[in-house]
Amino acid sequence: MRLIMITLTVFLVCAAGAIPLGAVADDARTVEFNAELAAELGADDYGMRRYVMAFLKSGPNRPDDPEEARALQRAHLDNIRRMAEDGKLVLAGPFMDRGDIRGIYVFAVDSVQEAEALTATDPAVQAGSLVMELHPWYGSAALMKVNDIHARVAKTSP
Repeated sequence: MRLIMITLTVFLVCAAGAIPLGAVADDARTVEFNAELAAELGADDYGMRRYVMAFLKSGPNRPDDPEEARALQRAHLDNIRRMAEDGKLVLAGPFMDRGDIRGIYVFAVDSVQEAEALTATDPAVQAGSLVMELHPWYGSAALMKVNDIHARVAKTSP
């Protein structure tokens, strides 16, 4: 299981842009540095920033009743939307294999304690349907723009 988690983490780090291509080949850089944008996104000199990544795992109290499960999922999605609108959640999504690790959150916060407080607001966590595993993470500050871009490419929202 540990090997799977390490593999998954390495994949997510690469997929989410922890090491942007521009950071690999500085001499091939054709885009001009934008200090105003870097400051807006909280970027350091490498274009990176601190986040907290959460693995959402199946909890001990998964609802058996389909109606209860739908209502809990709706409340969970509403909470995700609220955190994203507040600028605290920059990335969220389910894994599609229906395994014990149900999804991820990437929080734009500096500490695991701040992320714990945010996860405590999730109705699915409150109900024990999900539990969170939190890890400090260093990734591209450009992730801060994901929700803005997503709003422009989504026809509907869950």
